[in-house]
Amino acid sequence: MKKFIIDKSLETVSSIYPEYDEVKLSEIRYGLEAIYLSLTKVIVILSITLLLGIFKEAILLLLLFNGLRITAFGIHASKSWMCWLSSSILFIGFPYLCIYLQIPLYVHYVIIIFSILCFFLYAPADTKKRPLVRKNRRTKFKILTLIISFIYIMIFFHTKSMLLQNMITCSMLIESVLIHPFTYRIFHLPYKNYERYVFSK
Repeated sequence: MKKFIIDKSLETVSSIYPEYDEVKLSEIRYGLEAIYLSLTKVIVILSITLLLGIFKEAILLLLLFNGLRITAFGIHASKSWMCWLSSSILFIGFPYLCIYLQIPLYVHYVIIIFSILCFFLYAPADTKKRPLVRKNRRTKFKILTLIISFIYIMIFFHTKSMLLQNMITCSMLIESVLIHPFTYRIFHLPYKNYERYVFSK
């Protein structure tokens, strides 16, 4: 199914843009494969959460997490099975914890302070395939990440919902871990990829 959909999509692209060479089409194929993997992963995981009765909670965590992920970036799984495993833990396991786990207030505060420090020091964290070469872009994404996190904190202090508080601190903790240099080191992945790019130029 994957090969059929991607091949048909590339045929359509080639017919619309006949000037595209093999290099350009290979780049498009890579992008289509990433989109296909992301869509199928989201559909499967959300279908499981629907069966487990935690669909709304999973959607909420997904939105809060991606609100930070879109500007702070962070580590990506190097293999497809690792991506499936980590996504399943994040969006099936963590919603359960957020529903039933009563986290002491001081633990929330520790997580928030730790996350803000990580965002200030390490966001955005790029990858080898997507180095953030331009300094102004890195600065912009850092500022946006801090703004989003402060909005989350404001919501945290104005809501009485234990679930929403748990979701906010959980999403902040996950993203702060994903951008931390130690996490990159654990998985033997290069950090600050933009420095190597600039140096090579």
